[in-house]
Amino acid sequence: MDQSAPVWLIPALMLVAGIIIGVILARVLRRTAPGKTQDQLVELQERFDSYQSEVVTHFNTTAALVRKLTQNYQDMQEHLSTGAERLALDETTRERLLAGLVDDSTPHERIRAPQDSEFDVPTEPPRDYAKKNKGDPSMLEEGYGLKREAK
Repeated sequence: MDQSAPVWLIPALMLVAGIIIGVILARVLRRTAPGKTQDQLVELQERFDSYQSEVVTHFNTTAALVRKLTQNYQDMQEHLSTGAERLALDETTRERLLAGLVDDSTPHERIRAPQDSEFDVPTEPPRDYAKKNKGDPSMLEEGYGLKREAK
């Protein structure tokens, strides 16, 4: 029986050692995994903050450029109106130039509009109802549109 003790003792010791090593490794790995996840979370938060900062900078720059564009447009209008007043030869030309600067809602006004004689243009706007003579049945009456037979 002397020799049988070491035969089962070695596997039992190996089992206990394996359990101890497993517990130690589990605790060590458990501590490092949240640290890695925490580092990834911090990195993602930093990237998101950087992105938000870039978006804010982009829109601030865009707003400044639009303000500059608006100011340049106003300066150009002022320059053109000053030039029209100073360089126009007569009052009629000056008024036409200034009117052209102010009324920019119809930029294609130079295109000649057709005259009434060229096309048959009705002077009265279209109506959304049919004309009716006095005594004619209304469209809502039962007999509307039916021909009556002569008796």
